[in-house]
Amino acid sequence: MFMSIDVNKVKKIKMLVMDVDGIMTDARIIKGSDGEWKRFFSVRDGVGILELKKRGYKTAVITGSNSLDVRQRMQHLKIDYFFENKLDKEPAFEELKKEAGLTDEEISYIGDDIFDIPLLKLVGFSATVPEAIEDVKKECDYITSRNGGYGAVRDLCHIILSHGYFCEGKK
Repeated sequence: MFMSIDVNKVKKIKMLVMDVDGIMTDARIIKGSDGEWKRFFSVRDGVGILELKKRGYKTAVITGSNSLDVRQRMQHLKIDYFFENKLDKEPAFEELKKEAGLTDEEISYIGDDIFDIPLLKLVGFSATVPEAIEDVKKECDYITSRNGGYGAVRDLCHIILSHGYFCEGKK
């Protein structure tokens, strides 16, 4: 599926904010023998995030989850700002903007469910995955070519790196 991208929106992006379940994972959760929840994260997404960071972009996660595996993955990726246990994501987003010193139009957000809609409406460039709920898809500037947990974040990172504020020749 080909989707037109508003490059003028992408050029302003300085930070990528992500949801976890259904975006960085395939939305499945299993309980391990140790009683902890476990998710599968895409290594490809991690590479995309690290490439963004290397080029000067900030990263953040706002998730409704409150789980050890999520915290460990975010630490491993050195996510700049991490907010967990936030079903109402707007207060965390407002705090994030204040801490990072950024405006709505300088932030890209990727989410897939009803909790994400308020942020998708606020940000400069909004994205989701093909399997997101229809109400989310209606609010997005871009639908990734890959599913959540299977390289969706990497896809969005590629768009940002190809057209964004910190792309070659811009600083």
